[in-house]
Amino acid sequence: MTIFQNMNITSSALTANRLRMDVVSSNMANAETTRGTYVNGEWQPYKRKMVVMQSDRSPSFSSLLHSEINKSQNNGVKVTDIVEDNTPFNLVYNPTHPDANDQGYVQMPNVDSLKEMTDLISATRSYEANVTVFNTNKNILTKTLEIGK
Repeated sequence: MTIFQNMNITSSALTANRLRMDVVSSNMANAETTRGTYVNGEWQPYKRKMVVMQSDRSPSFSSLLHSEINKSQNNGVKVTDIVEDNTPFNLVYNPTHPDANDQGYVQMPNVDSLKEMTDLISATRSYEANVTVFNTNKNILTKTLEIGK
């Protein structure tokens, strides 16, 4: 393990959690957007988006056998995809809305404010924890350098 590998791992987590916060912000901003995408000749409401993350390495059997090779790999986190939530849209009765159907119902986005706030709090806490780890690691490295004086 290199001396800066812990910082690289932590910075990958910071980047991933910042993206999670950006996606949650986008979901909250579009919670009332009834014309998100144009599909098959008609407008569809905005679909909630979610971030998919995974470990930055996927160890194979051979890499586990050769532990020296495994030590040089980054063990951080990476965002693999941003997927759309396929839960059904919410139907709201509002016959005066320009996007209302013949029965007076409007398809609203599948964004739940409670879920989004929970995701935002989770991403924020993860971000804060990783900042603490980064700063602690930086302080340890600084103290290590002071030993040599």
